Amino acid sequence: MRSLLHLLLVMCVAAAAWSADSAAKAQARVKSAGTILQQIQAAPDHGIPEKVLASAACVAIVPSMLNGGFAVGLRYGRGVATCRTPKGWSAPAFFVVEGGSFGLQFGGQAVDLIMLVMNNDGMVNLLSSKFKLGGQASIAAGPVGRQTGAETDWKMRAPVLTYARSRGAFIGATLEHGKIKQDKDSTRAFYGHMVRPKTSLTGEIDAPSTTYPFLEPLSEWAQAAAGE
Repeated sequence: MRSLLHLLLVMCVAAAAWSADSAAKAQARVKSAGTILQQIQAAPDHGIPEKVLASAACVAIVPSMLNGGFAVGLRYGRGVATCRTPKGWSAPAFFVVEGGSFGLQFGGQAVDLIMLVMNNDGMVNLLSSKFKLGGQASIAAGPVGRQTGAETDWKMRAPVLTYARSRGAFIGATLEHGKIKQDKDSTRAFYGHMVRPKTSLTGEIDAPSTTYPFLEPLSEWAQAAAGE
């Protein structure tokens, strides 16, 4: 009996430790996403054009997405997304990206992936718990820098515009033939219970203060881009 109680105690402690570790990792991802936004914003001549950002309905970021390179073709990353709502940027949704291939290769190093959802079709995909890239979700490389004259059709090119950054290089890069699904473990760890992507991204719940490292720089940048 004592052995059983001891085992149960050990399991409870281990579960609590795992939950705390998972919550810390989810929070670190939120903070990393905000840092990436600040770094991109600091170099506007080589970043996302303000007109593009001002028109984006949602922003999704995958810090340090693992990139296996051309030979292996392995891509994997955990990200965080937020969408515009009448009350401001939404509480974040956590997701996983698996598989896929970049239009331009970065070799074997990790990359930061930024995805901008530009229209209702992209929103519908993001609100679902799982969808395929290049299938259900048409994706195109986003324009970079202030010069968008050659990209006058970017609003209609694809529901999602994507960018990749590695070792200081920032480019528009397609990511296709993969899939995106809800990161249920991170969602439970961060919120303390399961939250559907639609619930968080449509503003049905308020963004907790722990999301401010991500939402505040995005809000400031988006307002500046919109000329407010």
